[in-house]
Amino acid sequence: VQLQASGGGLVQAGGSLRLSCAASGRTFSEYPMGWFRQAPGKEREFVATIGWRERDTRYADSVKGQFTVSRDNANNIVSLQMNNLTLEDTAVYYCAADDTRYGRTLLNPTYWGQGTQVTVSS
Repeated sequence: VQLQASGGGLVQAGGSLRLSCAASGRTFSEYPMGWFRQAPGKEREFVATIGWRERDTRYADSVKGQFTVSRDNANNIVSLQMNNLTLEDTAVYYCAADDTRYGRTLLNPTYWGQGTQVTVSS
């Protein structure tokens, strides 16, 4: 399984970014996907997950109502729409997958993308 994240960049506080993660190597639509992030000097933390069925989503409390995770099974892409960004959202964002076929949520991330940097400026 290969994951390729993109879409990061520099944005002003209050702005928006949309991250994408292209997956390959297996039947994308059958597995949950997720996003994590790691800020400087901090541990990697969970951000959002989406089940194999698009309606099953879960978010970290810190991003509820601010971020939206979605998936495009036709193109093997999972996305993270990030709105109203703050300085605290500055981090490297990673997409992840596991081996829980037909899972409703990402339980045990096994595969990781290379990360994409999101920097929010004041």
